[in-house]
Amino acid sequence: MATFIKLYNTKTRAVDVFIPIQKGEVSIYSCGPTVYHYAHIGNLRAYVFADVLRRMFVHAGYTVNHVINITDVGHNTDDGDNGEDKMEKGSRREGKSAWELALFYEEAFKKDLEMLSIDTSMYTFPRATDNIPEQIALIEVLEEKGYTYTTSDGIYFDTSKFPHYADLAKLDIKGLQSGARVEENHDKKNITDFALWKFSPKNEKRQMEWDSPWGVGFPGWHIECSAMSMKYLGDHFDIHTGGIDHIPVHHTNEIAQSECATGETYVNYWMHVNFLNDNTGKMSKSHGDFLTLSSLMHQNHSPLAYKYFLLTTHYRKEVSFSYEALLGAEVAYQKLVTWCSDHKTTTTVTNETYLTEFEKALYDDLATPSCIATMWKLIKDDTVSDAVTYATIIEMGNILGLPLHSAKKKESESIFKAFPLADKRKLAKEAKDYAQADEIRKEIEAMGFIIKDNPDGSYSILEM
Repeated sequence: MATFIKLYNTKTRAVDVFIPIQKGEVSIYSCGPTVYHYAHIGNLRAYVFADVLRRMFVHAGYTVNHVINITDVGHNTDDGDNGEDKMEKGSRREGKSAWELALFYEEAFKKDLEMLSIDTSMYTFPRATDNIPEQIALIEVLEEKGYTYTTSDGIYFDTSKFPHYADLAKLDIKGLQSGARVEENHDKKNITDFALWKFSPKNEKRQMEWDSPWGVGFPGWHIECSAMSMKYLGDHFDIHTGGIDHIPVHHTNEIAQSECATGETYVNYWMHVNFLNDNTGKMSKSHGDFLTLSSLMHQNHSPLAYKYFLLTTHYRKEVSFSYEALLGAEVAYQKLVTWCSDHKTTTTVTNETYLTEFEKALYDDLATPSCIATMWKLIKDDTVSDAVTYATIIEMGNILGLPLHSAKKKESESIFKAFPLADKRKLAKEAKDYAQADEIRKEIEAMGFIIKDNPDGSYSILEM
């Protein structure tokens, strides 16, 4: 078992040595999807990161209990307490019941994970709608302890009664103006107060609603994660992950309601992954037009090449998505596939010097770019035999969730050869040498691919 694993902890704003609550065990909760639509490729970055975190602990000898929740009710369109429930809105958009919608997109999400070589059997996926009694019970505890009050639209948590409310996000509570974080609600005592239970609208029956001690309604988004994480991991657990956009509202609220209910620390280490940006900024479903993993695959991009692309940037840094950047990652990944395909062996002997270098980077706050650099450094080292290099690279790939042992050279060679040609065609077009560009296009088509020029000047390679 690794002696020192260091993780950046949002709570302390420092890279802290990991000390588990239970020796040899680690409990992790990752905020899961709201299943009203497909996950976009920016959403999926959070789960690639979470899976590498899990794999790192498994490699280090820990027993891992990892939960990813499924939010299928209660998440409103403004990520606060106003607006419409995303499930109800999605139901109208697609002409499906909210229950049908939730199941469809939950399965789509899990398929995306599998395509990214994230083994869903290693996780527990509790649904919010399957844990309504637990959420009601948690709200009752908060009510008994005097942390709640009733408004015209629900039961709210009084954040003024939790002195450490601002700690995680370093919020300037006094400086917040009404409506700065969420839409103004005149019934709230404090701008930061949030809904624990929302009442169903009068004279309107929701598709998802339940009886409660306070009336018919549905849970707030924040209470779901507290109830489910504590049910599956206990009142106090090791690590909570999510996107950095969860810090100022969702995770701040989770801490408040959880620690007020139990009287103890909720989570020891908070880990947050940064945004994936497209040409217009943070990738978001609110734009109405967003990239999914399937859309990348339709343009003949491998999901694992996209995963490789993500791993070449540290999880705490923003990453800018472009097709040129993805194609560069695809070329590098296919070179790795080709090398492994050409050097397959049955030996299991690994090079401990390089594996130690790889582990040192991994255990230092998941420095995956350095891990990948070590893989290439090993491949180029002629002093290490190909057999040992292969076994070591396969081991490293498994730790990162890149299944290089099953990579098939035959499937990768054609597309690998097409990328450099496409780059040459782009340069020819920029030089206005259209005759050469057309000849290269024909050469690519002869390989079984169509090249498509995108409005932003990039290109896509599609299978014929």
